Amino acid sequence: MSDVLISVDLGGTNIRAARLDRDLNILERVQIPTEAHLGCASTIERIKSQVRVVMPVDDTPVAGIGISAPGPVNPRTGILVAPPNLGDCYQVPLEQELRTAFGVPTYLGNDANVAALAEVARGAAKGAHDAIFLTISTGIGGGIITGGRLLLGHDGLGAEVGHMVIMVDGRVSTLEKEAAGPALARQARARLEAGEKSIIRDVVGGDLSLITGRTVGEAAQEGDALALSIIRRAGRIVGMGITTLLHLFNPEVIVIGGGVSRVGELLFEPMREAIKETAIDPAYWRDLKIAPAALGDNVSIYGAAALVLTHGGVMDIDAASSEMTPGTEVFGAGGGNAGN
Repeated sequence: MSDVLISVDLGGTNIRAARLDRDLNILERVQIPTEAHLGCASTIERIKSQVRVVMPVDDTPVAGIGISAPGPVNPRTGILVAPPNLGDCYQVPLEQELRTAFGVPTYLGNDANVAALAEVARGAAKGAHDAIFLTISTGIGGGIITGGRLLLGHDGLGAEVGHMVIMVDGRVSTLEKEAAGPALARQARARLEAGEKSIIRDVVGGDLSLITGRTVGEAAQEGDALALSIIRRAGRIVGMGITTLLHLFNPEVIVIGGGVSRVGELLFEPMREAIKETAIDPAYWRDLKIAPAALGDNVSIYGAAALVLTHGGVMDIDAASSEMTPGTEVFGAGGGNAGN
């Protein structure tokens, strides 16, 4: 009898759990609100309740439980370190909690790292040995696959590409502070307050506090000049950040997800231009594939299951893929959001 994988996606809004087979087909999936305001002990019990729902009711063996959680996390110790939007969940031994409760191997991963693993296993970077995933949403997260394995770092805290330190107009900043959704909203608000014209003002009824990254993106898609310039600036900044990643890791694929990426070529074109202008040699980008994320809202579900197959990301992804049925198309194509 073939075993199954249990996957948990822990988010600030919802907790989702699923049972999958080794081809990463979802057999059952459930979801409840996280309700982090009730405290961490309650959150852990809610996670366990959803795992119990998707556990097989017969004697089908369970290979393990994979957990995708907002970082920072320490996958080597299984500690949920200091996740945003999860109330008082600090330094929580989440992996141990679930391993003790269910008696199966359990693996914990940062949500962006897990998304990278998912995209390489069956998504936009399928088959790549060296790939980088970026999610550009309310924050900028990332995951790096190098030599077929997930890059974790000494304490499992590596690949925080959104917090790459940069200089902007003589001040110290980061990719996230300049190009994530809240940064786009902040820039639009400041320019409108300075008297610039934009349809954004009408969209929010004159209340500039209502501007979000999505507002800016939608205005850009309508051809609004102010919004277009903000998106283009973000694309160039992210592109320069990607250049640094190219120089460090020389990936074959860059996968871009998250809500901000939904503006498509409005972001991707200046991103590619910046890469070409700043890379030290065309060899870094000539054969580089830059693709939108392919796995949609289920990316963390698939990625957490892939954590089990790769024993927490330390096993070569090819070894995990060899356990899947060749040619099985599990994930749908098309754009998605692996956002925070």
